[in-house]
Amino acid sequence: MVKKYYKLCLFLFFVCLNTKILIEIEISFFVSFNSMGSSPPWNLISSLFFFLLLTIVHSKTVKRDVKALNEIKASLGWRVVYQWVGDDPCGDGDHPPWSGVTCSQQGDYRVVTELEVYSVSIVGPFPVAVTNLLDLTRLDLHNNKLTGAIPPQIGKLRHLRILNLRWNKLQDVIPPEIGELKKLTHLYLSFNNFKGEIPKELANLPELRYLYLHENRLTGKIPPELGTIRNLRYLDLGNNHLIGTIRELISREGCFPSLRNLYLNNNQLSGGIPAQLANLTNLEILYLSHNKMSGAIPSDLARIPKLTYLYLDHNFFTGGIADAFYKHPFLKELYIERNQFRPSVKPKGTHKVLEVFDAELF
Repeated sequence: MVKKYYKLCLFLFFVCLNTKILIEIEISFFVSFNSMGSSPPWNLISSLFFFLLLTIVHSKTVKRDVKALNEIKASLGWRVVYQWVGDDPCGDGDHPPWSGVTCSQQGDYRVVTELEVYSVSIVGPFPVAVTNLLDLTRLDLHNNKLTGAIPPQIGKLRHLRILNLRWNKLQDVIPPEIGELKKLTHLYLSFNNFKGEIPKELANLPELRYLYLHENRLTGKIPPELGTIRNLRYLDLGNNHLIGTIRELISREGCFPSLRNLYLNNNQLSGGIPAQLANLTNLEILYLSHNKMSGAIPSDLARIPKLTYLYLDHNFFTGGIADAFYKHPFLKELYIERNQFRPSVKPKGTHKVLEVFDAELF
């Protein structure tokens, strides 16, 4: 019974609070009863638990985060002001936490760990004060009307895992400082007005799984360094002004070991499809439509085990298509229109529009 009470109360304590002084008090309290071979009185247990809860209720949000959120509140305008009431963004006895703000306990204080303010037509520049929320793990400001550049201070958010800024009007270059966010797993910058080259510093994100940069004004070649991201599953660079060849992109041995979906459509890529592309054995979708690519389609691609969608249309490909593609057990769609294939070459599948839903992004 002693062990049962000990484990129960120790668990409750760690859930409620995480301060070193109270840990020492808690441990010494239960150890003393354990050494006497008796169970702690329930009245003391309940009193201690009540004290811990009371401490949580009266703990304050760290001043740094309160100041940052009030600056953000001032910059975002009336659309969020009416939901953000009270002096404490994490909530107090009279008001709940501000809408879209998630907090967690850290020692004697609470810190902001998530900020989600999306689809409310926020107008204006990216709120630089966001970069002072140093404990953020998720920042979601998508589907607004934010303008200007992402500030280089974004690199300060070292705990960030998800950065979602898609469907805004952000511009200028993608800051290389994003490469300092070592814990980032999801990066959504699509449907903006970013220009310049894709920063090779994105290859410094070892945990990155989803990289969405489509529908921007990006130029230059795709950095082959992206192939070194071991966990990258989804890479969408479609609808930009990118140049270069696929051969250059996959020039590094063992590149893109986890990649499933590769979207390079609607760019200005040239050259052919190298047979080495078949080394991306986890590939399921290859989208090359609307480029300036040419040459024959290597039969080696048919060896990719789970290849499901292959889009080759609106290029300058020539020759034929190997029978292995038509016999592939997983290949559902093969788009070949507007090329220079032999007349006998036929498409495969029903040619349905491939859609990507937000539910797939998280």
